[in-house]
Amino acid sequence: MASRTFGLALYRAAWSAFSFAAAPVLNRRAARGKEDPARRNERMGRAMRARPEGTLIWIHGASVGECLAVLPLVSRLLEKPNRSVMITSGTVTSAKLMAERLPSRAFHQYVPVDAPVAVARFLEHWRPDIALFVESELWPNLVLETRARNVAMALINARLSDRSFRGWQRARGSAEALLSAFDVALAQDQGTAKRLSELGARNTRVIGSLKADAPVLPANDVALAEFRKAVDGRPLFLAASTHPREDEQVLDAATMVRAARGDMLTVVVPRHPERGAQVEALARARGLSVVRRSTSALPARSTAVYVADTLGELGLFYRAAPFAFLGGSLIEHGGQNPHEAAQLGVAILTGPHTENFSESFRAILAAQGEGCVHSADELAALVLRLLKEPSIASRLGTASKNTAASLGGALARTQEAVETLLASHARA
Repeated sequence: MASRTFGLALYRAAWSAFSFAAAPVLNRRAARGKEDPARRNERMGRAMRARPEGTLIWIHGASVGECLAVLPLVSRLLEKPNRSVMITSGTVTSAKLMAERLPSRAFHQYVPVDAPVAVARFLEHWRPDIALFVESELWPNLVLETRARNVAMALINARLSDRSFRGWQRARGSAEALLSAFDVALAQDQGTAKRLSELGARNTRVIGSLKADAPVLPANDVALAEFRKAVDGRPLFLAASTHPREDEQVLDAATMVRAARGDMLTVVVPRHPERGAQVEALARARGLSVVRRSTSALPARSTAVYVADTLGELGLFYRAAPFAFLGGSLIEHGGQNPHEAAQLGVAILTGPHTENFSESFRAILAAQGEGCVHSADELAALVLRLLKEPSIASRLGTASKNTAASLGGALARTQEAVETLLASHARA
């Protein structure tokens, strides 16, 4: 207990000291587009709006993926009157998307930096009735200060990979202090539930992934028609949500495929759109003609690589492609959400590193019977096979779609758990 207290005390002291330097750090981040200058006060816990009357449900997620995953839950929770939902996150892109997609009586705020003074300001102003932390975004001061104010707390859509678990094992005291703060932990899979329990989480239950219940990704019909017209029936290889050190492998595979299929168009959707210029440079270094969507360009007949470096258009490209490689999987990142592609009947290709969505990938790949590759060579070979035999891609896409439909149910189970927790705290 003493070591646990000492470790957290050091962390708290460090953040207390950092609070004096937070403003210039945030200014530098704003200059790089990482912060919203107009809303910088929110990052220091200073609210930009009044607390709404009635019950306030606070949901915190790290970035775009976590925030999008909880949108259906937000709508469900707002079915009861006299409630509001506040979503917090730390990225500019997630704030923009939430501004577009949150329903009435829901709003976005930036999460405060984890300095005690900023966290205290935030909690004193908002006074949430319940706090729902999404997946694994656990800022110690934010978690422990919320617990200290006797706010109902749940860890929802929780996931914890083996790699992260091993890291937390080296700080078991701190892990227990944080995880035991939650009244309930709703895990995506059995492995996560077991790991969370071993680290000290209370009342851990397997719920499934909220991303399996997310609505189908939207697409602008006019933009989709324009893209399809520009492609003009060419064979298409889509690489979605790619990461640094993985783009190189994807483009190597594209180069190999294009040597056999000279009319093929590769579409690369970087996980972070601001990396579009980097992906373009990598393609040009391989002698591939390339254009970027952020310049408002469409692929020409001579275009070999189309870099889709825009926000919120992944649904468009999934509708245009019969199969897709999902990034974050040829490197040790843990993979990206397979449900979005599978819901649209896209055949799933992935690297071996899929621990972020292990149960979902396991089920989808088992239904498809194939789809996992370990190198650029293997990826190129599979892409060539699917281009040569479209019926195989169609069969795999049907299998992925049917499996995605079978993996739902987490939304209703999460809503029930949240309502139960809210009711129990109201009675206390």
